[in-house]
Amino acid sequence: MHWLVRPENIRKLWIAFIAILVLTVLAEFFVESHPHFGIDALPAFNAWFGFIGCVILVFGSKLLGMWLKRPDDYYDKQ
Repeated sequence: MHWLVRPENIRKLWIAFIAILVLTVLAEFFVESHPHFGIDALPAFNAWFGFIGCVILVFGSKLLGMWLKRPDDYYDKQ
């Protein structure tokens, strides 16, 4: 079995990814930011902006897929 499929490794990967996310959000408090707009001065703005952008992309692709999908036997019809 591949190492990425083993349940104990999946849990370790989730812990590592969450730890990296927390560290990057914490690092933002120690770096001087130069916001151009009012909202990007909020703490952890980049993390939230990226998360919300990803959610919008996923749901947008689902909607686009529902609009563009064809029946399973689309190419078999003659």
